[in-house]
Amino acid sequence: MDQETLKQEILNQLREAAPDADPDSLEADTPFRDQFEMDSVDFLNFVLGLEKRLGVSIPEYDYPQLASLEGARYYLTEKLG
Repeated sequence: MDQETLKQEILNQLREAAPDADPDSLEADTPFRDQFEMDSVDFLNFVLGLEKRLGVSIPEYDYPQLASLEGARYYLTEKLG
């Protein structure tokens, strides 16, 4: 999966998990929680949605790596190989 497609998949999942977020104005390196209201349930739904959407398994101890757009993109690039 190319980087632009992966970014769009992450943003689409973010829209589903946190509808109040404006993905178009995200700063890639800033944690989602610092940019808009995203509680732990929203974040969990985001991660679980990524697992389902991309067909990957993400262990709970890796969740912090998905806290920002750039972190999620880097992590998932490695995971998808």
